[in-house]
Amino acid sequence: MVFNTKMIFAVLFLCFSATCVIAGDPTLEHEWKITYGTIAPLGVPQQGILINGQFPGPVINCTSNNNIIVNVFNQLDEPILLTWAGVQQRKNSWQDGTPGAMCPILPGKNYTYRFQVKDQIGTYFYFPSTALHRASGGIGMIKIHNRNLIPIPFDKPADEYAVLLGDWYNKGHKSLKNILDSGRSIGRPDGIQINGQSNKVGDANAKPLFTFEAGKTYRLRVCNVGLRLSVNFRIQGHTMKVVEMEGSHTVQNVYDSLDLHVGQCMSVLVTADQTPKDYYFVASSRFAQHPHSTVAVIRYANGNGPASPELPPPPPENTKGIAWSISQFRSFRWNLTSNAARPNPQGSYKYGKINITRTIKLVNTRSSVNGKLRFGINGVSHVDAETPLKLAEYYGVADKVFTYNLMKDEPQEGDKVEVAPNVVNGTYRNFVEIIFENHEKTIQTWHLDGFSFFAVAIEPGRWSPEKRKNYNLLDAVSRNTIQVYPNSWAAVMTTLDNAGMWNLRSEMRERAYLGQQLYLSVVSEAHSLRDEYSLPETQQLCGIVESLPKPAPYT
Repeated sequence: MVFNTKMIFAVLFLCFSATCVIAGDPTLEHEWKITYGTIAPLGVPQQGILINGQFPGPVINCTSNNNIIVNVFNQLDEPILLTWAGVQQRKNSWQDGTPGAMCPILPGKNYTYRFQVKDQIGTYFYFPSTALHRASGGIGMIKIHNRNLIPIPFDKPADEYAVLLGDWYNKGHKSLKNILDSGRSIGRPDGIQINGQSNKVGDANAKPLFTFEAGKTYRLRVCNVGLRLSVNFRIQGHTMKVVEMEGSHTVQNVYDSLDLHVGQCMSVLVTADQTPKDYYFVASSRFAQHPHSTVAVIRYANGNGPASPELPPPPPENTKGIAWSISQFRSFRWNLTSNAARPNPQGSYKYGKINITRTIKLVNTRSSVNGKLRFGINGVSHVDAETPLKLAEYYGVADKVFTYNLMKDEPQEGDKVEVAPNVVNGTYRNFVEIIFENHEKTIQTWHLDGFSFFAVAIEPGRWSPEKRKNYNLLDAVSRNTIQVYPNSWAAVMTTLDNAGMWNLRSEMRERAYLGQQLYLSVVSEAHSLRDEYSLPETQQLCGIVESLPKPAPYT
């Protein structure tokens, strides 16, 4: 197994074409080999996707403004890409790792990602964006710490732990992809895993997830990396204080249990203030017809005794459960006086006083096209092109690959669905409002690459302009995912200040794979390095641009 991490302090101004490494900004260098290997998250052996022999994969443990180099060797039998969900890739969608931005890494080849975690802190994760690879692994956590000169709004914990949990299928990624390609749904998952394991209450062979020392406080970074189900997590006998959510420090409320929707991450503080023995960390599905749950053991050092078989109860389900979950969402607030990645307080950015320049209302749909299942947005079901959209745009041949704005800013009348690349023009530096309206009976989760947005509202029913009076325009959390409950809507706001080709997608991989996603093309007309990096010299080329002369770089 090869896993090298080097810290190199730059003494010169170096430029990697895609990412500039500024003097004084440390560089973390990783070498990853992606292979197949046997895993059994639910106790059933299956072929998994490993990184350096690990599932979950290696943690990227970095600090704000660090430069990250990851040399990825693809030793699978299929092309693959890794995307860094939540890392904004400022001016650098070339490294975002989505099929609309990059050519895949072919079997037997390698590609070196180079990017900077510029002005970011927080908890995120990486995963394969190609096919259904995420269903078999290739997943790991990204921790971005504050720089030492920036104080954090809580005492330094004794330690911190990564928790990657979510639903799991015993079928492998190839089988699941074949099901979707045949026009059918992959159906319900088989269970829930926590860090690649699942246990039952009373399992004497359960290995501890981590160990606490009595009297100390720990930070748990928790992400839902599943494919379909929202999850609630809780710890026997312990409360949890939420302190960070996808890069924002939050008002520090205390909870007995927390809903975490697909693709979402948060940090909680847990104090080991109970009798020293074992306790269960519990994860259970939310809003599922056939519920699943699993447990993991938290062990106190020098403790005596097994965990109690009596688990803390889950929140309510159905209509009461949705009301409970919406209420919890509304309790999450931006900590206005805390710093984040920069010295100035988060609340110094007055997003509620900025005029909205554009409203985009998105309605997700489930339909049949030529007898096969498809998911769409406003009448368009996205399909990846052979040539990445960003490359086609950069080379000036976009008209040969896709059509801008097939999807309109409002849903259209009728049930017609067009299957095509879904690319929407976004005006650079505009302040936009995006409405997600869900007419279906299942919960949705959306993620936007390249930006954070302010999650200003979630309500039942249909959205109308009058609903803006209910927006939180003071301390909504700035984050990159938002859930939308059945027959409900959600509203977010963001400034399109990051030039590039950015993926807005359903975090449910079945839905994204079958079309519930789009790309937001944000172009700076200046074509200047001030706004966006040029095509990296080492960038892989494919499709119709492979044999074309390279355009002149930005200046």
